Amino acid sequence: MSHADSPVAARVRRLEERAIAAGLTSDQELDATLGRFMRDASPTNGARLVARAWTDPAFRERLLADGNAAAAEVRLGTSGSVPMSYRLKVVENTARVHNVIVCTLCSCYPVSLLGPSPSWYKSHAYRARVVREPREVLAEFGLTLPDEVEIAVWDSSSEVRYMVLPRRPDGTEGLAEDALAALVTREGLIGTAVL
Repeated sequence: MSHADSPVAARVRRLEERAIAAGLTSDQELDATLGRFMRDASPTNGARLVARAWTDPAFRERLLADGNAAAAEVRLGTSGSVPMSYRLKVVENTARVHNVIVCTLCSCYPVSLLGPSPSWYKSHAYRARVVREPREVLAEFGLTLPDEVEIAVWDSSSEVRYMVLPRRPDGTEGLAEDALAALVTREGLIGTAVL
């Protein structure tokens, strides 16, 4: 089944057609809006938040307490800010806890901070299995964690989206924020990788 044939894509297109027919927008306006949004939607945004948290303990505390307010403090995307119509909850990996995010009902995901979601994130297999057998799923991604490390699975929704704050790698104490941000991957922000 192609994307255009999926039930969700068909529902979205019907909604777009109704909005256009009602004179609320046009195809060109929708394309322009999506283009602006996707231009600024990148895992680089989440990586910038992580790098700032690694170098600024007070920012780290604010990010963990109120992700939206902390994200507003950091220049993200080409415009300096990215739209977030959801509550951002940042969960921190520690020596004892590794976090991974999922949306079991659909594929809610903080696009503005992590970029377009990978196809596996939207797959039924990932959404169903990571909750039941997270250690096995992470191993399939090449991430084997010690038995004593607890795995916490966070289920996103339309109201709340999660982002993982990975552990800072050893030996990076002298690196500037830009160099630290370059170490962070989208998979690290989801929790299917260490970075």
